[in-house]
Amino acid sequence: MERCKKKNIINLINKMSEANDAVMKAVPALPEKFTDVFAQCQDAAFEIGTYLETFGEQYRSMVEELEDYCEKIYQMSIATSEENTCRKLSKKIRKQLSRLQSRIQQEMPEDRKEVVFLPYKASMWDSLESVWRAADEDENTDAYVIPIPYYDKNPDGSFRKEHYEGDLYPVDVPITGYDEYDFENRRPDMIFIHNPYDNMNYVTSVHPFFYSENLKRFTDQLIYIPYFVLGEIDPDNEAAVKGMEHFCITQGVIHADKVIVQSESMKKIYVNVLTDFMKKNIGQDTREYWDRKILGLGSPKFDKAVNTRKEDVDVPEEWLKVIEKEDGSWKKVIFYNTTVQALLDHREKMYRKIRDVLRVFKDNQKEVALLWRPHPLIEATIRSMGLEGGEEYREIVETYLTEGWGIYDDTADLDRAIALSDAYYGDGSSVVELCRERGVPVMIQNVEVVGERIQGRNVSRKTSR
Repeated sequence: MERCKKKNIINLINKMSEANDAVMKAVPALPEKFTDVFAQCQDAAFEIGTYLETFGEQYRSMVEELEDYCEKIYQMSIATSEENTCRKLSKKIRKQLSRLQSRIQQEMPEDRKEVVFLPYKASMWDSLESVWRAADEDENTDAYVIPIPYYDKNPDGSFRKEHYEGDLYPVDVPITGYDEYDFENRRPDMIFIHNPYDNMNYVTSVHPFFYSENLKRFTDQLIYIPYFVLGEIDPDNEAAVKGMEHFCITQGVIHADKVIVQSESMKKIYVNVLTDFMKKNIGQDTREYWDRKILGLGSPKFDKAVNTRKEDVDVPEEWLKVIEKEDGSWKKVIFYNTTVQALLDHREKMYRKIRDVLRVFKDNQKEVALLWRPHPLIEATIRSMGLEGGEEYREIVETYLTEGWGIYDDTADLDRAIALSDAYYGDGSSVVELCRERGVPVMIQNVEVVGERIQGRNVSRKTSR
């Protein structure tokens, strides 16, 4: 059966019932506009009947029911001044439509579900991947992965360069072009997003068509799953909760029908923050609404991090030159992560810290392989916000690339980097939580500390440096 037809038929019958109720309330003085209403009801019945006829004799009795309905509509249209006649016909129509709707619900086969996933950065695909795989394996579901374009922003908020990363996804993920899918006519049952910001991000923006507020028009269920995971905090720790309010109060959270977060504890924080926010702004207690809407089901990012095996990842030849020792054994691989937030918070100190870290690992390159994976939006942030020191940062990167003693990972595959790494060093971020979930030792860098050297095994016992 054509997807959505059953649902559309039921919607049409509901509208026909609403029209019948309106007639009941309006008699005996039916206004002239009801002439058009009667015609529309007959057109709807004809549309349903024509479709049912394509299935043969099985639904012939339903078609006859619709033909009888059309006859009653005609009789009502010529007896608008006869109150008793109209009321009797209307009562018969009500029972007739109720019976027809019940039969369609019970006898017609269920529609296939259509589910759409709208990632924008390929490196964030792991926040949706396990959900997509489950949908794709469901024999009654058609699942579509539709990468969407996004733009860097200028300091004035205008769009600059367009990006599209549809060619960067795993080879086993079939991609549908965003310009090939007709959202308005196909109306997928569910749409999953991982970008909650709409036009509120200072650095990047997805195409405005894909803002959460607009997407709601094309689906019954808009579902937001964060592209990040956060360190678990006590929901009663007011200072810690205050620091993450900006993750909770976003356009995607507000407009989505469901929001899936990493834990029940995180759900409690979202519910508390959003309840307080709405009470301050509209003066209403909305806790019950948010409690139904926010679901602490876990993050697909954890699924991906835990299930990606070191022996299964594809290691580029250039990386192997850095990782392998002369005897063929592997050095210890250290995942070095630098974030946008650390750059915004520390500016010049951050540049100095990066230089120092690179120096230390360069001095120890015979035993340790550095895998530097800066946040993919650092360059865009520097440009869009006009940060001082942008040239210095680019010079640091160019020097590192030219010298070639370490790995620079700007690919979309975060989980490969985690799988290959023996330890994590760098800024606090969602990558920290993924490493911890996988059992990778974590050490957070201290931007104030420079000029030291690695002190053998003692470094691994520290929590920050």
